[in-house]
Amino acid sequence: MSVAGSYDCVTKTPMGPQKGVLTIVPGEGDTFTGNITGDLGSMDIEHGKISGNTLTWQMKMTMPMPMDLDCTATVDGDALTGKVKAGMFGTMDLTGTRKN
Repeated sequence: MSVAGSYDCVTKTPMGPQKGVLTIVPGEGDTFTGNITGDLGSMDIEHGKISGNTLTWQMKMTMPMPMDLDCTATVDGDALTGKVKAGMFGTMDLTGTRKN
């Protein structure tokens, strides 16, 4: 099963639900690139790794404040579920649905 594609996502943050579109582009071997674009701008995926249907990656948030994000998600069919670890703000839930 390919994890590639774009997903309409929602991250449950302390500022309320943040919507965005997560785009996953497979790279060489078990790597991937892409980005997430939403209300607070765009962030590039860094160090993306694929293990079966599980994804791990990092992003550097700049708005509303600079912060490194550690992300993990599992793709099951067209559904994506995961977690975003955001420093002192703890871990937030991430959900998404593949766009057609």
